[in-house]
Amino acid sequence: MKQKVTATILLFILSVMAFAHGKEKHVMGTVTNVSENSITVETTSNKSVTVEVNDKTRFQKSGSAATLKDLKVGDRVVVHANVSKNKLVANEVRFGAKKNASLEGIEGTDHK
Repeated sequence: MKQKVTATILLFILSVMAFAHGKEKHVMGTVTNVSENSITVETTSNKSVTVEVNDKTRFQKSGSAATLKDLKVGDRVVVHANVSKNKLVANEVRFGAKKNASLEGIEGTDHK
């Protein structure tokens, strides 16, 4: 009985997490290029992903408001983006000092 209850609770938690960000895609990794209208990220799975940015994209560095100009090659990022016409368009880009080699410490990686 305890296993069924535990399994049910676990499935509920996973389903809530799956829908927490709606249709947003998440890109996590290291910035390899920054231009006026896009950011290229080498993901944690070693893939290169380009995400467009626009005037609605919000930037946050170490928990404070930032701009695209604050973002540098080599920064670790978490990008929350929508898919539009087969392109990723960033809603929010979070970056900042990392605590270690993982993405721990960059706000937004915990999906809270």
